[in-house]
Amino acid sequence: MTTTTQQTEAATAVTTWLGEFGAALAANDPAGAAALFTEDCFWRDLISFTWNFRTFEGRAEITAMLEATLPRVQPAGWTVTDGEEPAETDGITEAWIDFETSAGRGHGHLRLRGGQCWTLLTTLYELKGYEEPKGPRRPMGAEHGAHRDRTTWLEDREYERRELGVTEQPYVLIVGGGQAGIGLAARLRQLSVPTIVIDKRARPGDQWRSRYKSLSLHDPVWYDHMPYLKFPDNWPVFSPKDKIADWLESYTRVMELNYWPSTEAKSASYNEASQEWTVNVERDGEAVVLRPKQLVLATGMSGQPNIPSFPGMDRFRGDQHHSSAHPGPDAYRGKRCVVIGSNNSAFDICGALWESGADVTMVQRSSTHIVRSATLMDIGLSALYSERAVASGITTEKADLIFASIPYRIMHLFQIPLYDQMRERDKDFYDRLEKAGFDHDWGDDGSGLFMKYLRRGSGYYIDVGAADLVADGDVKLVRGQVDHLTQDAVVLADGTELPADLVVYATGYTSMNGWAADLISTEVADKVGKCWGLGSDTTKDPGPWEGEQRNMWKPTQQEALWFTGGNLHQSRHYSLFLGLQLKARQVGIPTPVYGLQEVHHLG
Repeated sequence: MTTTTQQTEAATAVTTWLGEFGAALAANDPAGAAALFTEDCFWRDLISFTWNFRTFEGRAEITAMLEATLPRVQPAGWTVTDGEEPAETDGITEAWIDFETSAGRGHGHLRLRGGQCWTLLTTLYELKGYEEPKGPRRPMGAEHGAHRDRTTWLEDREYERRELGVTEQPYVLIVGGGQAGIGLAARLRQLSVPTIVIDKRARPGDQWRSRYKSLSLHDPVWYDHMPYLKFPDNWPVFSPKDKIADWLESYTRVMELNYWPSTEAKSASYNEASQEWTVNVERDGEAVVLRPKQLVLATGMSGQPNIPSFPGMDRFRGDQHHSSAHPGPDAYRGKRCVVIGSNNSAFDICGALWESGADVTMVQRSSTHIVRSATLMDIGLSALYSERAVASGITTEKADLIFASIPYRIMHLFQIPLYDQMRERDKDFYDRLEKAGFDHDWGDDGSGLFMKYLRRGSGYYIDVGAADLVADGDVKLVRGQVDHLTQDAVVLADGTELPADLVVYATGYTSMNGWAADLISTEVADKVGKCWGLGSDTTKDPGPWEGEQRNMWKPTQQEALWFTGGNLHQSRHYSLFLGLQLKARQVGIPTPVYGLQEVHHLG
């Protein structure tokens, strides 16, 4: 427990540091400001100084960034956030801070060690003169008084729906109407940025409705809120897919989004001279040309289905499809089903097929990390995203910033002890899995699921029950590589023959820039490079080190082309900063990007 004396000392240390830091910045003294950091320091900036997502490691990188940005940013007003007392634990003093720049208002998090800054997070949350209409600025809704030819809210909405994209062009076009696309659209709506979201499916939420019927969110409700509109207090901990689909559909209406269903983007090109896109779409079977200034691909963090090409696939007489197209288990009762893969989708599908009475075999081609859902929630998430966290004052927004304040370079050091605890708690479970022949891993450095997700977006399963089926032998397990298919079997490289009426390819997805290649051109996709990953030089995340997710929510090498995606937590949190970047460009606020990401991998 923190004593009153400790609180006073922590507050004094933070106030002193902020005063010295603010004075150095005001004096345009980058080296002096950097000297206030530890030698092994980290400064993560989300658009407030850089109009970019960048993490600076060490004093030299901080000095270089400040030399380039200080005259423009003009940061000032460094204070401790009202009502948030600094605290000290194990020699680390933490504090929530506020500041201002020439463009907007910022919020951040500070960790001091020995009186110097160890980690600093700075974020821009609001643009001056373009604040969201909330709180004391909320709209009246009704215009009191008597006015000739007044229009109602409904008439104004109908006009906007009818004319935007026809007689008036959107400033932003978002391709993809899942949680990432509509969450960003909601941010842009509040910032008065004309935006259209298009999706080829017939209804909002169909991205979820079309998946196999047993699918549900594996992340808990506290982690999954959408911007502005949180789930009710009685919402289930884990959302079934059709329930989340209905929520997303209602969200598009309540948040007044311009959402075009049954609309497919066919091609896009960027005109450097006019600085606008020409996007050819097909809406309800009719050709429409849109000319947005900014194009956002919200087509899914995982990209396109990675469908393998095995000899004999054309000869196989049974059903075969990628996991993304799996209709569910109902048609396969009593059938012989082979699922190729051993990650989230593979386990979910195997479990549902077994429950429906199918004969199920899983083909494991490479090692997989598994963590039990209850254990992950208790050890891995409860401090930030749980009922206990909410009761202790950790709001979703605060939890997001705490998570964002941990530099990716050292995040694994925070994760490893947690997964050591999980390994010990569920030792019997892992012993059973390995006895069944399952090839299990804990990540390249023992840091478990979160780092695998951030580095490669694959290679794990949050166990909600199907792993026990494999451990107990109810779902048969074979390990090896697929060599070919026959008319009625999958044959492995060692000659093992697996009779099959159904083959499901749970083989993952490609990089998101594959969507750019199909929609725009291979040249643009290569110009942008690989999406996702940190450059950690671990499995499926080749170096060099980036320190941020490649190409996500930030400027890319292609002018006016953006990517958004990820889980609901990332889609919610980072949509704020992407929305502000787009708003600043719309209204002409200078947005010089510091440290635009270089391209090392084509994806």
